[in-house]
Amino acid sequence: MKRTAGIHHISAIVGHPQENVDFYASILGLRLVKKTINFDDPGTYHLYFGNKEGKPGTIITFFPWTNAFPGKIGDGQVGVTSYAIPLGAMDFWQERFRGFGIQFTMEKRFRETYLRFKDPHGLQLELVERENGDRNNWTFGNITPEAAIKGFAGATLFSSQPEKTAQVLEEIMGLERMEEEEDLIRFRSFGDIGNMIDLKTTSAGRGQMGVGTVHHIAWRAENDADQLDWQTYVRESGYSVTAVKDRNYFNAIYFKEHGNILFEIATDPPGFSHDESLATLGAALKLPEQYEIYRGKLEKTLFPIKIRGLDQ
Repeated sequence: MKRTAGIHHISAIVGHPQENVDFYASILGLRLVKKTINFDDPGTYHLYFGNKEGKPGTIITFFPWTNAFPGKIGDGQVGVTSYAIPLGAMDFWQERFRGFGIQFTMEKRFRETYLRFKDPHGLQLELVERENGDRNNWTFGNITPEAAIKGFAGATLFSSQPEKTAQVLEEIMGLERMEEEEDLIRFRSFGDIGNMIDLKTTSAGRGQMGVGTVHHIAWRAENDADQLDWQTYVRESGYSVTAVKDRNYFNAIYFKEHGNILFEIATDPPGFSHDESLATLGAALKLPEQYEIYRGKLEKTLFPIKIRGLDQ
């Protein structure tokens, strides 16, 4: 049986791109590691935020559609995206959110305390203190490595067939079933970040894709050869899986599990520094080769965005 190290990235649909940048870069302090376009809709940004180096397990990506219809979080989606912060950092984040007027609640599950909140477009997020995982050395404003978001703690999956999703998590993705609490089952991968998946066993109602919802969750493959092994393994397990797609910063394959959640398996390499230096990640609009001839038009079409410090 194959085993993934955990989450590679999570991709979501949001609204105005500057609002997206203000929240994730300026308030949460994540680094904008790549500014590119949606390969299937080149008039739209594809924005990537993560830790200083843009490592797998830290990356959240967004398709910002300013005038798109709002979605509904529900079955067939990632319902909640969880971020890991260093031990002792929770007070810092509560104070920061109060300063920005961000409403939050505190929740306990599986003997951990979670700070729950939403982004401006309705995505459900949470912070939890975790010892595992490297510190994020990206500093923004008064967010230092002692408090900075490390990357994903995990995610909560909302499934239309939880028993089927549990089966794919265990038997296909190779996660270990840990324990149950109320209507949640916890699974764990062997990685030190993006490694805890909670599966909701009761229905959240049918989800509808749109602004404020997660489009897909991507799992880690070690390299191209490992990904091809995954492709064969998933297909032989009875799932329809796509051909390999070149996403410039990783290669990707996709399949929809029986609970209607779209799974991707993405390669760790080549990463985000192959077309920009580490020092300049996210500074320039990067285009795949086939779209370079349209650069002038795209730069006029795409809404200009910038990282800015926001007053509390």
